[in-house]
Formats: sequence, C-alpha cells, structure tokens
Amino acid sequence: MPGNKVMVGLSGGVDSSVAASLLMDQGYEVEALFMKNWDEDDEPGECPAEQDLADARAVAETLGIELRTISFSTEYWDRVFEYFLAEYRAGRTPNPDILCNQEIKFRAFLDYALDLGADWIATGHYARVQGSPDRRTLVKALDADKDQTYFLYRLGQRALNHSLFPLGSLTKPEVRAMAEQRGFPNFAKKDSTGICFIGERKFKDFLARYLPAQPGDIVSVEGDIIGRHQGLMFHTIGQRQGLGIGGIRDTSGDPWYVADKDMQNNRLIVVQGKDHPALFKATLEANDLYWISGAAPAIPFSCHARIRYRQADQACEIAALADGVCRVRFAIPQRAVTPGQAIVFYDGDVCLGGGTIRS
Repeated sequence: MPGNKVMVGLSGGVDSSVAASLLMDQGYEVEALFMKNWDEDDEPGECPAEQDLADARAVAETLGIELRTISFSTEYWDRVFEYFLAEYRAGRTPNPDILCNQEIKFRAFLDYALDLGADWIATGHYARVQGSPDRRTLVKALDADKDQTYFLYRLGQRALNHSLFPLGSLTKPEVRAMAEQRGFPNFAKKDSTGICFIGERKFKDFLARYLPAQPGDIVSVEGDIIGRHQGLMFHTIGQRQGLGIGGIRDTSGDPWYVADKDMQNNRLIVVQGKDHPALFKATLEANDLYWISGAAPAIPFSCHARIRYRQADQACEIAALADGVCRVRFAIPQRAVTPGQAIVFYDGDVCLGGGTIRS
C-alpha cells in the first residue's frame, strides 16, 4: 500500500483548497502543485491564471505547505487540444475535460508526483474510490448535484490506486463553509465553468482562431432554406440560442433547435419545438470505449447511462459490442444525443466506464 505523502493539485479554487486541508487533518504529509497548462500571454484578461496562482499561494501559505508550479502545456496541446480541434473539424462536439483528466491531471500530474516521491495525488473532484488495491471502483459522490464521475470515467486502475478524492462525501455548501472557517480567502470564489485549463471566454471567437469558419445554409427538416450559419463547428445538437432565425412565414412560431449536421453539404438541420421527434433517439453507437475494471461486461448488459453531465441516470441496455463499438438502446428515447460527447455507464453508484458517442 502507498504511504502517506500526497501531492494535491491546487487550482486556486475552493474545492482543491479544502481537499488539501482535509488531508492534513487526516495526517497526510501534504504538498501542493499548481498546473498552468495553457499559454494565454497573447490573450490578456481572458484566462485568470495569475489570479488563480495568487489564490493557490494564499491558501498554501495559510496551510503552511509547499506549493510547486509547473506547466504541462506541451502535453496539453499534444494530448488534449489537438484532439479537441480535430473533433470540431469533423463536426462533432467534444468534451475536452474528460481527456484532460485522463491525460493531464491523472497521467502527467501523477507521473510528476510519483517521480518526486509522492504516494498519492489528490484533487477537488466530487467522487469516491472504493475497493482493494488494483481492484478499484469509481463511485458517485454523495452530493448528486456535484458528482463528477461523468468526467472521470477514463481513469484506470493505476490512476485510481494512487488518487484521493477528499470531497466525495461532502456537499458544496459544506465545502464552502469549511473554507470560510479555515480562513481561505477564496471561500466565495465562483466555480469555473470554462474549458479545462483554458478558462471562460467567448467560445465562438476562440474557436475561430484555430479553425476556418465555413458558412452555409440553415435548413428545416423538410428541406427549406431558412437562414445561414457561420460554421457547423459553432453549433451543437439541441441548441436553441444563437441560430439567428427570425420569424418565418407559415410556421408555428415555436423556437428553432438544431437537430442534425449535414457535413457533406455543410448544412445545419433545424426543427421547431423543443419536443420535436427529430430531437429524440432511442439508440446510439459509441466507440473509444473504456472500462474501469479493465474488462467489458458480457453482452447484452442492462445498466444506466448519462449522455451529459448532471443528467439523471437513464435505463438502457448495451445491446451489441464488436470491434470497439457498442450499440446502446434506451428504455426512453433521449433528447439531443450529440456525437463527440461521452456516454457514461453506471451500475447503481458505481461508474463502469463509457465511450464517445459516434452516431
């Protein structure tokens, strides 16, 4: 079993700060690491890395622990961001946070910490790890509203065998209260909602810096041209806002939603009404499958799944599995199934693994 030396990924946020403090309370020998993995020198004011670092330093000083800093920017670009761009180029909507967790926080960071003699790494994720060494299971956090196992389904046995999640049994209000009681200056800091390590920014402008926009027609599901889009990459299945479609004669007046992307003809397919049948799918296919136990279940296999963060678990059956692709059939058709996003499988509170929605 590992010893008691742990390196905490201290982001400057309230969650990782309380995680570090709790581990000290539990008798661990704690050090901290601040990771800055996106170079925003040419983008002043858009990514608050300097403020995050200042907050992390203030917390480390309050706790009396060492804070190291490092950049994994090359690893982030090669392992995460190039994939992110390739997916958008192909018309899909990727979730870079999932790959960032696998490749940066629980691979590059883990390797770095172990090389320095740490036994564990820890983060402020809301999740739990159970089981014996090398037979770990990833389990939902007790706070269902904050559970982050959806973003962690690609963690393998090595990562889980060296990872601690001190917040897995706490609620967010409890964490904020602890931060205030312990004198952390960031106790009221808002949660980050931007891209992992890149931060919050005007996404359309950011994406256009890296991929050329290709304007095309917005077409109703019946085939009528009703507008123009600035690029399919700027839109996702189920989207309502930002379509720029005004009142159309002889239509119901209901809002328009993205139902599909015709990549071959560069057309955005839209429908009217949030409950239009074209927005719902009873089946999907997923590839790039990952099973936390290391082995796929025997098929057919009944379980529950989520196709987006904070979605309620949905009953489903993995009906087929061959050549690295699975076919999933839902008990109730799902709205806005989005290629490029993750589908994550659960057996009760246990996260089994997941894959990337292909179609």
